[in-house]
Amino acid sequence: MTMTIDIDALAWEKQGGLLPAIVQDATTRRVLMLGYMNREALAATLASGKVTFYSRSKQRLWMKGESSGDVLDLVGIEADCDADTLLVQAYPRGLTCHLKRASCFPDAPGDGLAELDALIAQRERERPEGSYTTKLFESGTRRIAQKVGEEGVETALAAVAQDDTAVLGEAADLLYHLLVLLRARDLSLDAVIDVLAGRRVASAS
Repeated sequence: MTMTIDIDALAWEKQGGLLPAIVQDATTRRVLMLGYMNREALAATLASGKVTFYSRSKQRLWMKGESSGDVLDLVGIEADCDADTLLVQAYPRGLTCHLKRASCFPDAPGDGLAELDALIAQRERERPEGSYTTKLFESGTRRIAQKVGEEGVETALAAVAQDDTAVLGEAADLLYHLLVLLRARDLSLDAVIDVLAGRRVASAS
């Protein structure tokens, strides 16, 4: 997603100088909130890297998290085809909703695998005691790779000899351990997705 946008090309006149701005978690793809931006709010967002809105109730610019600390770090921003709505991708630092929820839309769908990858990355950084993921990271890449091999074999065996519940359980174990292995190599799920996307483009050409 682009970090540059032509402010003057947007359709400010349609809604009295304000554009709705949909904020999406850049990791999980979950919709977090809806706010409104005027020219100054958009310019401030681009300049600071912190998502900033125009508060209709306060009648002023309002940086998300300015009092709570739950800011939104800008990843990218783009306008829709009519240039009258903005899609903002951001990394949330804390809970976005004032009701202490991750999203203002409690049932907004997200990417569960990406959420797991983000949690594993957090475990790798923080190494909380008693965590199985911490124990895996501390056991080293070779041991984690061995676990991926074991889980792969168990998944294959379940596929030919067990019921669907067993196959799904083993597949979940395999995906989890594979994500841990990627993080142990300082890689991520996004990097794998980029490879797959490249292959899709290549196969279509």
